[in-house]
Amino acid sequence: MTVRRLALLMALIAGGPSLGAVVKAGELSTVPAIPLYASVPFLLLLVAIAVVPFINRRWWERNYQWVSFGLGAIVILYYLIGLGNSTRPLRTLGEYVSFISLIGSLFIATGGIHVRLRGKSTPLANTLYLGAGALAANVLGTTGASMLFIRPYLRVNRYRLRPFHVVFFIFLVSNIGGALTPIGDPPLFMGYLKGVPFFWVIGKMWVIWLFSLVALLAIFFLIDLRSFSQIREESREKAEKEGERAKIGGIHNFIFIGVIIAAVFVQELPFIREGIMWGAALGSYYTTRRELHAKNEFNFIPMKEVAILFAGIFATMIPALDWLELNSASIGITHPGGFYWGSGMLSAFLDNTPTYLNFLTAAFGLFRLDVDNPHDMVLFLSQHWKFIQAISVGAVFFGAMTYIGNGPNFMVKSIADQAGAKSVSFFGYMVKYSIPILLPLFFLVWLVFFR
Repeated sequence: MTVRRLALLMALIAGGPSLGAVVKAGELSTVPAIPLYASVPFLLLLVAIAVVPFINRRWWERNYQWVSFGLGAIVILYYLIGLGNSTRPLRTLGEYVSFISLIGSLFIATGGIHVRLRGKSTPLANTLYLGAGALAANVLGTTGASMLFIRPYLRVNRYRLRPFHVVFFIFLVSNIGGALTPIGDPPLFMGYLKGVPFFWVIGKMWVIWLFSLVALLAIFFLIDLRSFSQIREESREKAEKEGERAKIGGIHNFIFIGVIIAAVFVQELPFIREGIMWGAALGSYYTTRRELHAKNEFNFIPMKEVAILFAGIFATMIPALDWLELNSASIGITHPGGFYWGSGMLSAFLDNTPTYLNFLTAAFGLFRLDVDNPHDMVLFLSQHWKFIQAISVGAVFFGAMTYIGNGPNFMVKSIADQAGAKSVSFFGYMVKYSIPILLPLFFLVWLVFFR
């Protein structure tokens, strides 16, 4: 990817210039022209999430909802009144309802499962636990696995919990772990709905997944080993020796989780899928004994925070995504490596599902193919599958770059904060962890698989 193309792609974050309608696949695009200032609310929300808690955490905790809703309302009113376009906000509302329904229902159902591990938090035990969580993400989804594994992980590490424990959990369980199946992460599921075969994903992703997973687990083990050697002897003895019989309570909630995951595949009628998810969530909540919720320290504060902040994110990112849809073909990226970096960098800050779809559409357009044509999908998979592989890896992996890159990230942070873990700030997460650890790994992935 040339510097000029990279600069053009990153201009999305700063807001694109005013553009006219473009012709796509022989038809006039319905996406309106987007001026430079339309992306400003999105930028302001990102800055607020990153900076304000660091400056005045107490003010942010009292007022973040007004910041999120206020900036989101500016964009919605701009589309409704300034552009006279109600279709786009309504479509985004539907996407948000689907997103929050999946996140919320899995949060409630997993909140009723109390997992008690044998109380060891040695570096090896933690590494194996994170590996198990990464595997589970492909069956439960990154959201389900994150909500199920995070609480026992925090409890077992209570004597020596450090910020990196939470960060690597987000890296491995909330993001990269779910790259093997369409259930694992929403972008891959959207590819499945477009015609990418279910088992094609694991066939084309497992080598990259294993390479990245082993590398991150090895890095985590070394960091945790160093941290373990520095704690007080008393805490080390507790981490090594204290044991309690392993036990799982609320096991019936796995049935409700299964219903929620199965509902993901319901596509025929609008909001039937979401209704099934919330029905399963209510069933889980009211059939779970209160003592299990108490043991999990379960409450709705993390869900409230995610719902409010992502409402603003979904609303304010509309102009940014529209800019991408208008310009994806003109960015000039023609190689899978470019699609890997492009879909990845934008997935770190925007919702990775529409980013995946836009880059997939652009890749098909390079060869004058239609992503919605089953025959074209078969042809693309046989001759140009490397593009889908690159877009899939970029969309899933780079979601770990920021707290807002993927829905479970912020939820895990909120649960960890409530449990007493001192999570790093938005910028601290990037500067201390994702940039120095993930970016070199992602560069190696590009070098080995997509250069």
